[in-house]
Amino acid sequence: MYCVSVTFEIRLEEFDRFLARIGKHSADCLALEPGCRAFEVWTDSTRPGQVHLHEVYDDLAAFEAHGRTAHMADCRATIAPMIVGRNLVTWDGARP
Repeated sequence: MYCVSVTFEIRLEEFDRFLARIGKHSADCLALEPGCRAFEVWTDSTRPGQVHLHEVYDDLAAFEAHGRTAHMADCRATIAPMIVGRNLVTWDGARP
């Protein structure tokens, strides 16, 4: 398994639009990518403007394939102007 943890800082005026677009992207990933096992979108009312994604893939190859999909390219182009900052961390080994 391969886990991706991304925290975005979003322009406050774009927050709702970002959530709508990333929600569609989450559904697309789960429906169209056999190697995508989870794609969760998290927010917290005490941290306005932040959105956290938790993604789980079969392996690194599935994550790399995710990055090459048409729906990823479309999403990336749409959300890029909404983002102020991004922190991405990956994990390659689950433990019981």
